[in-house]
Amino acid sequence: PCTGSGTWRRHPDAKWRLSPDQLAKRQIEQDSVLIDAADFVKPGGRLVYVTCSLLVEENEDRVTAFLERRPDFAVKPITSDAIAEHVSAQGYLRLTPHTAGTDGFFAAVLERQ
Repeated sequence: PCTGSGTWRRHPDAKWRLSPDQLAKRQIEQDSVLIDAADFVKPGGRLVYVTCSLLVEENEDRVTAFLERRPDFAVKPITSDAIAEHVSAQGYLRLTPHTAGTDGFFAAVLERQ
């Protein structure tokens, strides 16, 4: 679940319908999905967190909150020459309409230790 802010270039009216309460609700749902899914990952396995959001509150902040609650996971940096220009210093993939000509997307690979 996410706000879909990554689609605002195609649906600009949607940004005016997003309220702080709706964002807070999405964050709670996102945290819950991550925590619930983590129990199904074996040591050495990976959990991929993906949103179609551009908001740090739904992306990096959710990963940070997850890692604080689940220290048995760590970020596995995304490495690919084909998308290297879209990978952050933290190893997350971030596509934006401006940089990639796509809708907005975020991805983080979380590996269980």
